[in-house]
Amino acid sequence: MEPREESIPLQRQVLLLLVLLCVYVSASEPGRFSVAEEMESRSSVGNVAKALGLEVGELSARGARITSKGKKQHLQLNIQTGDLLLKEKLDREELCGPADPCVLPFQILLENPLHIIPAELRVLDINDHAPMFPDSEMLLKIRENSPPESLFSLKNAIDLDVGINNVQNYTVNPSSHFRVHTRTRSDGRKYPELVLDKTLDREEQPEFALTLTAVDGGSPPKSGTAQIRVLVVDINDNTPVFAQPQYEVQIPEDSPIDSLVVTVSARDLDIGSNGEISYALIQSSEEISQTFKVNPFSGEIRLKKQVDFEMIQSYEVDIEATDGGGLSGKCTVRIHVMDLNDNPPELALSSLNSPIPEDSFQVVVAVFSISDRDSGDKGKMVCSIQDNVPFILKSSLENFYTLVTDGVLDREIRDEYNITITVTDLGSPRLKTEQNITVLISDVNDNSPVFTQTAYTLYLRENNSPAFYIGSVSASDRDWGSNAKVIYSLLPPKTGDLPLFSYISINSDNGHLYVLRSLDYEVIQAFQFTVRAADGGSPSLSSQALVQVLVEDENDNSPFVLYPLQNGTAPCNDLVPRAAEPGYLVTKVVAVDRDWGQNSWLSYQLTKATNPGLFTMWAHNGEVRTARPISDRDAIKQRLLVLVKDNGQPPLSTMATLNVLLVDGFSEPYLQLPDAPKEQAQTDSLTIYLVISLASVSFLFLVSVILFIAVHLWKRKKNATDGLQLRPNSSFPGHFVNVGGTGTLSQSYHYEVCLTNDSGTGEFKFLKPIIPSLPTQDSGRDLEESPPLQESFWLG
Repeated sequence: MEPREESIPLQRQVLLLLVLLCVYVSASEPGRFSVAEEMESRSSVGNVAKALGLEVGELSARGARITSKGKKQHLQLNIQTGDLLLKEKLDREELCGPADPCVLPFQILLENPLHIIPAELRVLDINDHAPMFPDSEMLLKIRENSPPESLFSLKNAIDLDVGINNVQNYTVNPSSHFRVHTRTRSDGRKYPELVLDKTLDREEQPEFALTLTAVDGGSPPKSGTAQIRVLVVDINDNTPVFAQPQYEVQIPEDSPIDSLVVTVSARDLDIGSNGEISYALIQSSEEISQTFKVNPFSGEIRLKKQVDFEMIQSYEVDIEATDGGGLSGKCTVRIHVMDLNDNPPELALSSLNSPIPEDSFQVVVAVFSISDRDSGDKGKMVCSIQDNVPFILKSSLENFYTLVTDGVLDREIRDEYNITITVTDLGSPRLKTEQNITVLISDVNDNSPVFTQTAYTLYLRENNSPAFYIGSVSASDRDWGSNAKVIYSLLPPKTGDLPLFSYISINSDNGHLYVLRSLDYEVIQAFQFTVRAADGGSPSLSSQALVQVLVEDENDNSPFVLYPLQNGTAPCNDLVPRAAEPGYLVTKVVAVDRDWGQNSWLSYQLTKATNPGLFTMWAHNGEVRTARPISDRDAIKQRLLVLVKDNGQPPLSTMATLNVLLVDGFSEPYLQLPDAPKEQAQTDSLTIYLVISLASVSFLFLVSVILFIAVHLWKRKKNATDGLQLRPNSSFPGHFVNVGGTGTLSQSYHYEVCLTNDSGTGEFKFLKPIIPSLPTQDSGRDLEESPPLQESFWLG
């Protein structure tokens, strides 16, 4: 291959080689990244460029990529920023089961020059599983002469989480006779033991019902419960004793299902039912209970499913022997799994350079890694290819190989090679894996550029900055040189609805896409366009890909209060009778939000009130209700401040002011509430407080007497006096009761009120409510465009 015109001088090449050697030495320790499970896809795990000490531009120049041994890739590398991103959500329990820590090894591959850096991703556990008992009810038989501090084994709860998120504590209630000790096994698992605190008397109470609770250490903690039924039995003075407290056995990993693992044996000196022994698994994890079973009569432990050394190397099984009187003893069986050569080698192809120019020499054609899940010599491998091809294998790192050209290639003689890579382990019998690779030789422009995807979907948050990078398209050409150089361009839209070139720009060299304007989700939610990729051949070949841009909503609109009106010119005073019971619906705050999704979910909160304990607000529907009976000491005029907040991040909010008038049977005039007076500064003089208190009590007493006399006179003369009627000139939009999902108003009220003049007090009397039908609004936009509500009365 001919050298490029911009070749690096010899001195710079030597300097670059020294720098790469230093990076290789510094990266000999594997890069460690960590991420919590259940993180969303495309979440950032770390920055590869910073971890390797490279500039971001060097990653693209050196052809950086992420590889792993398995067929499934969990990570991807953003070559432009160096960020290491998740391709999908990770479930730690699915990936690693009970193993802790959960480590996923991978490699960082730099192709130019070739350098492979081992790394690992540690998946951190979150508390996404609650403890669960294998049985919802446990039965214990305890003899009545059992001494205090006696211990009784209980089945432990199973929690798929690990570490602090696993079960940490057990409790039992009611606990008049019992308590629970939380024990820790050698493998760190917690298990409970029931402790007797008080001597039992079967004649006094023959049975107990207890609730056992298992709590994990998550934040917040999760728990699970099981019922314990304790039967008090007569005296049984001998407990079963195993022949040995601990058994050690080994089984090969290819043992068939139902094969015998070991037989445990216990002896009880009692006779009759008290000497009859039954065996059972206790304190077993879900894995143990699914893998082993025990014969309750003979004590034989057999396999329920095949074991795998590569998954679990050993098990610790607890066996309980219980006699007919309820006494029990236990032993521990340690089962070690013997490794066999039952896994063939695995080959993971990381990179394949095909086609290649016919004048290529010492060119890397493919990069791959080999692995074997077996251990010892059974996990050692030998890699080879056939002899009749002009290629050789080179070992670049432990278990990493490169396939390199080694000889003259002539396309006119042979235009493709089928190479078989054979990987053989050193076990007995030896197992092998073969992988076929086809290498094409090309020299003409006979291939069009091919996009990595036929259609791209990009996401953009609204209110973006101008010239904002939103993603890129990528196309590759199987030709060589100028024939493979791809130039990107935008195709004009078929219709003139969208001024495409004023919204989108593309970098013709790398396919990076930029939005030229700031977009508003409330104006435009999505648009699409076509990208053309053409190569540099003659004649030029091209292909097209459709790109769709979805605008994502941001929380950039505060809630808007529809009711009550907050313009200050027509405040709404809500009437509440003093005889109202707790829970009485006073009014309802109606608000909408122009945002979408959870950014438009609204919650309501009562932040300040004249009497803080008198009213309460429902957080989800904005209803204001009375929280307690109204007393004579409560002020007639109540002013409430309501905070309307959306569910965005960060949340936006709006304040609304409610004016409430407390009336006796709707007989007081319906007045507009003035603004609440400003809080006066407190004074330290005790005399001022005493004078104000005495004056307030005297005033309230005088007002009560006057109101009593006025009501009494009005009742006597109400049939003899014509009242002045007060009628609204139109339907009065009173207390809106309900708000639908789109902020529409479903119902309104207005009232007819009359004024009597016989007593000279000018009192209003409530006659009857009128509930007219209002037209239904179709959307939150209709509500916003509706005219402001007006309250108008005039005397008739």
